[in-house]
Amino acid sequence: MNSCNNAPVDTPNVSIISEAICEQIVGRAEAFTAVEDVFAAMSRGDAYNFPVVREAIGHADALYGFKSGFDRAGMVLGVKSGGYWPGNVKKNLTNHQSTVILFDPDTGRLKSLVGGNYLTAVRTAASSAVSIAHLARSDAKVLGMVGAGHQSTFQLRAAVEQREFEKVIAWNPHPEYLPRLANVCEELGLPFQAVEREQLGAESDVIITITSAFEALLMKEWIKPGCHIACMGTDTIGKQEVDPTLLAEANVFTDEIAQSISIGEAQHAIKSGLIKETDITPIGQVINGDHAGRQNDQEITLFDGTGVGLQDLAVASVAADLAEKQNLAQQISL
Repeated sequence: MNSCNNAPVDTPNVSIISEAICEQIVGRAEAFTAVEDVFAAMSRGDAYNFPVVREAIGHADALYGFKSGFDRAGMVLGVKSGGYWPGNVKKNLTNHQSTVILFDPDTGRLKSLVGGNYLTAVRTAASSAVSIAHLARSDAKVLGMVGAGHQSTFQLRAAVEQREFEKVIAWNPHPEYLPRLANVCEELGLPFQAVEREQLGAESDVIITITSAFEALLMKEWIKPGCHIACMGTDTIGKQEVDPTLLAEANVFTDEIAQSISIGEAQHAIKSGLIKETDITPIGQVINGDHAGRQNDQEITLFDGTGVGLQDLAVASVAADLAEKQNLAQQISL
């Protein structure tokens, strides 16, 4: 008899959590806590990201890649596979398309397949919200939004929960998309105004940039003293949202330094010699109390949110756990 016939049959149950279920069970509060916790774990050395693969595929102008990592504190191991298809908006699809795959850290067996589109938006918004919570002035009143794409409404909703904002002002390279932000503000009971970039910089106490730009949209001389800026759109070599000299002026924080200097907003200031790697602080140090964060009310703080894989794994793990507890996950055997 062939000894292989006596080998145990490995037929793990795999949970599938759909986009609809993710939207149903993972809210802003859950995403905020998951992202804040994983940033703290990264700073302690309890969680680390693996090198990012992100390439133009030579078709549909798409960028495709993988982000992965291991969170020893939360016992989360996995990979996010997906990318950016700029033509999707014409097909009534979101430009970002992704799936998160979670594995059992003890055995390597597949645990869950989790829809990543909604979670990408909610975790990106949570990241900027964490930066606002820890770095923005406590008396911030005016929120400036640069960008009005799919993720902008997630950013707006998460941001206004962090400070007592009295007004939202916004600019977008395609003004016809600004009503989506105006509609959210109307729902929230906040005044909204479309403005030019110079006015946005002069009035805003907090600015979120969430675009796919490859050029500086905000200049240093426009920015109000004491402003906090969350740069959330730059996640690829060549992308850019702000003037590199702004980073030299600001106290700069990030999710992960390695990504910040290579594919994040800091890449341009680093290449120009305006700042050094040691001028950038992981926000996890602020969360853990190892860094004071903002030094005074006149200082400009800037968060370079590059979007690390551990953010995706953290919120996907929350989605998987909640879905299984609520019997909402589809179970299959492989």
